[in-house]
Amino acid sequence: MVKREGGALLLSIVIDRRSPRPIGTQLYMAVRDLMLAGAIAPGARLPASRTLARDLGLSRTTVIDAFDRLIAEGLVEARVGSGAFVSTVLNAERPRRAPIEAPPALPHKAHLSETMRWAVDRFSERSRLPHAPRAFVTALPAFDVFPMAQWARLAAKHWRGDRESVMGYGAPFGYAPLREAVAAHLRANRGIACEQAQIFIVGGAQQAFHLIGSVLLNPGDKVWFENPGAIGARNSLLASGADLVPVPVDSEGLRVDEGLRRSPDFRLAFVTPSHHQPLGHVMSLERRFALLRSAEQAGAWIIEDDYDGEFFFGRRPPPTLKSVDRTGLVIYVGTFSKSLFPALRLGFMLVPPSLVETFERVSAAFVQGVPTSNQAIVADFIEEGHFATHIRRMRRIYEERHDTLCDAAARDLGDLLQVMRSDSGLHTIGLLRRDLSEIAVARAAAERDITVSPIARFSIEPIALKGLVLGFGGIPPAVIRRGVALLGEVLRDQARRRP
Repeated sequence: MVKREGGALLLSIVIDRRSPRPIGTQLYMAVRDLMLAGAIAPGARLPASRTLARDLGLSRTTVIDAFDRLIAEGLVEARVGSGAFVSTVLNAERPRRAPIEAPPALPHKAHLSETMRWAVDRFSERSRLPHAPRAFVTALPAFDVFPMAQWARLAAKHWRGDRESVMGYGAPFGYAPLREAVAAHLRANRGIACEQAQIFIVGGAQQAFHLIGSVLLNPGDKVWFENPGAIGARNSLLASGADLVPVPVDSEGLRVDEGLRRSPDFRLAFVTPSHHQPLGHVMSLERRFALLRSAEQAGAWIIEDDYDGEFFFGRRPPPTLKSVDRTGLVIYVGTFSKSLFPALRLGFMLVPPSLVETFERVSAAFVQGVPTSNQAIVADFIEEGHFATHIRRMRRIYEERHDTLCDAAARDLGDLLQVMRSDSGLHTIGLLRRDLSEIAVARAAAERDITVSPIARFSIEPIALKGLVLGFGGIPPAVIRRGVALLGEVLRDQARRRP
C-alpha cells in the first residue's frame, strides 16, 4: 500500500539564504508564526519532514531540527506512526489578533460599463425567489419522483470512462451524440425539421439568451418583449444592451399590432408561444403568422423560448413557432432544467441555417463548453428511452398536481383568489379580488413560508391584470393542499385589513 503524502501545505514560507539568521531558525520561526496566527489550525497535521524538505528545497536534517524545537516548546505534538500535529493547547492559548483597520476609502466609485450600469438599474431588486420545493415555488420540476437509479447507473458508467472526456474542456458546440439526440427529439416530438449542425449545447437557457443578444444586437437595439414576460430572459437581454419594448399580451399571445405601433424597426422579438410565461396562454396560429411576417419585413430575429413545452396535459402538445417558420428567422431555445433538473445547467439553441457558421465561430472563440460527462449522461438517457418514459410519467404527475391545486383553491379560497386552469406546464396563475394588493399578499405569504409571485414582478411596465403566479410542479399534493390552506388564511387576513 502506498503511503499518502499528507499534512498542510506550507508553501508560503520563504527562506532568505542571504540572511545572517540560520536557515533552521528561519524555518522554526515561520512555522511557529503560522500556528500562532491560526493559519494552521490546532490539531492539523504537519507535512512529513521529507515532504517539507522537498517542498522548500531544504535538507531533511534542517526540517527535523526545526520540528524538534517546536515539539520542545509544546507547540507541536509528535504521535508515533502518525506524524506531527499542531498542539490543541493553542485553541485556548493563541493570542488574539489585533483588529484589522478598515481600508482607506477609494477616491472614486467603481465604474460599470454603460451597458451593465443601465442593465443593473433595470433589474428587479427581488429578481430571485427561493428555490426550495415548497408551496408555491415556480420553475422547479418534481425532484421527488426523478428516476435516480437509471441516472446513477449512466453517471457511473461515464465517470469510469475516458479521463480526457470526463475531466477536459467540453466541445464548444456541444457533445456530438447529445446534439444528434436533441435534433432527433425535436423532429419526432416537437415537429421541427432540423439537423445536428443547427444544435448548440449551452449552460442553460439564460446563457443562450445572453449569447444570442451578444451576437445579434448592438447596444440600444429595439427588442419586442412580452409584457408580462420571462424574468431570466429579460435580464439576459438587458445585460446584452437591448432596449426592451414592452408589448402587451392577451389570450392569443403577443399583440403584434401593438408591437408594430410601438417599434416597427425592432431588431429582435422574444416570445413564449407554447405556454406564455407567466400567464399560460398559447399563441394563436394567426398571431404566429403575423409575428413571422413582421419579423421578415423588419429584418428581425425571433427567440422562441420553449421552457416547459414537453409538459402538456391534453392529447396533443401546442405547436412550436419554429415548426411553422418558413422565414428562417426563429431561434429556438430549450432547457433540461425543467424536463430533468436545474443543477445540470444544460440547455440548447436551434439556430437557423443562415446563423450556423456565425455561432460556430463565436462558440469556438468564446464558449468553453459545458461538462462533457453531463452531456454524455443526458445523451444516453435520451437514446436508451428513459427520457421519453420520464416525460410521459411527469405529464401525468403534473396534471395530478395541477388538479390538486385547482380543486383545493376552489374549495378553500372562495372569491379571494380565482386559480385558472392550465393545459400544460409547471405553474398557473390566480386572479386576486380587486380590493387585495398582490404585493401585500406575497409579502404576508412569505412570512408563512409560502412563495407566491405577483404578476407585476414579471412586468416591464404596469398592467391591469392583478394576481399571483403559483407553481405546482415541484410540490407533492399533500404540500399543495397545506399551502392552499395557509394561503387562504393569508388572504382572509388581508381582506379583513382592507377598509
